[in-house]
Amino acid sequence: MKAKNFDRQFDEGKDVTQRLDLEKARRSGHEQKRVNVDFPNWMIESLDREASRLGVTRQSIIKIWLAERLEGRSETSCR
Repeated sequence: MKAKNFDRQFDEGKDVTQRLDLEKARRSGHEQKRVNVDFPNWMIESLDREASRLGVTRQSIIKIWLAERLEGRSETSCR
Protein backbone atom coordinates (compact mmCIF):
# COMPACT_ATOMS: atom_id res chain seq x y z
CA MET A 1 0.00 0.00 0.00
CA LYS A 2 1.27 3.44 -0.85
CA ALA A 3 1.68 6.04 1.87
CA LYS A 4 -0.96 8.26 0.28
CA ASN A 5 -3.59 5.50 0.52
CA PHE A 6 -2.47 4.61 4.04
CA ASP A 7 -2.82 8.24 5.13
CA ARG A 8 -6.24 8.54 3.50
CA GLN A 9 -7.53 5.42 5.25
CA PHE A 10 -6.13 6.63 8.57
CA ASP A 11 -7.70 10.08 8.10
CA GLU A 12 -11.03 8.41 7.35
CA GLY A 13 -10.86 6.63 10.70
CA LYS A 14 -10.31 3.17 9.26
CA ASP A 15 -8.32 0.58 11.20
CA VAL A 16 -4.85 0.52 9.63
CA THR A 17 -3.17 -1.57 12.31
CA GLN A 18 -3.16 -4.68 10.10
CA ARG A 19 -0.83 -2.77 7.78
CA LEU A 20 1.70 -2.07 10.54
CA ASP A 21 4.54 -4.29 11.74
CA LEU A 22 4.01 -3.75 15.46
CA GLU A 23 6.73 -6.25 16.37
CA LYS A 24 9.32 -3.68 15.31
CA ALA A 25 7.47 -0.60 16.59
CA ARG A 26 9.51 1.64 18.90
CA ARG A 27 8.73 4.91 20.67
CA SER A 28 11.32 7.49 19.77
CA GLY A 29 13.21 8.72 22.80
CA HIS A 30 12.11 5.73 24.90
CA GLU A 31 14.84 3.28 23.98
CA GLN A 32 16.29 1.52 26.98
CA LYS A 33 19.88 1.16 28.05
CA ARG A 34 21.03 -1.14 30.81
CA VAL A 35 23.07 0.37 33.64
CA ASN A 36 24.52 -1.15 36.78
CA VAL A 37 24.35 0.74 40.06
CA ASP A 38 25.81 -0.38 43.38
CA PHE A 39 23.67 0.38 46.45
CA PRO A 40 24.48 -0.18 50.12
CA ASN A 41 22.59 -3.04 51.77
CA TRP A 42 20.42 -0.74 53.90
CA MET A 43 19.22 1.01 50.75
CA ILE A 44 18.36 -2.26 49.01
CA GLU A 45 16.40 -3.38 52.08
CA SER A 46 14.48 -0.09 52.15
CA LEU A 47 13.78 -0.29 48.43
CA ASP A 48 12.53 -3.86 48.79
CA ARG A 49 10.23 -2.94 51.68
CA GLU A 50 8.71 -0.04 49.77
CA ALA A 51 8.40 -2.06 46.57
CA SER A 52 6.66 -4.85 48.50
CA ARG A 53 4.32 -2.36 50.16
CA LEU A 54 3.34 -0.97 46.75
CA GLY A 55 3.21 -4.39 45.08
CA VAL A 56 5.87 -3.59 42.48
CA THR A 57 9.41 -4.78 41.78
CA ARG A 58 12.56 -3.14 43.10
CA GLN A 59 13.40 -2.04 39.55
CA SER A 60 9.98 -0.43 39.18
CA ILE A 61 10.26 1.58 42.40
CA ILE A 62 13.71 2.83 41.37
CA LYS A 63 12.39 3.88 37.94
CA ILE A 64 9.33 5.57 39.44
CA TRP A 65 11.34 7.54 42.00
CA LEU A 66 13.99 8.58 39.49
CA ALA A 67 11.34 9.70 37.00
CA GLU A 68 9.52 11.71 39.68
CA ARG A 69 12.75 13.38 40.75
CA LEU A 70 13.83 14.19 37.20
CA GLU A 71 10.38 15.49 36.22
CA GLY A 72 10.28 17.69 39.31
CA ARG A 73 13.71 19.01 38.54
CA SER A 74 12.82 19.87 34.93
CA GLU A 75 9.70 21.71 36.14
CA THR A 76 11.81 23.71 38.59
CA SER A 77 14.38 24.64 35.95
CA CYS A 78 11.66 25.92 33.61
CA ARG A 79 10.56 28.57 36.11
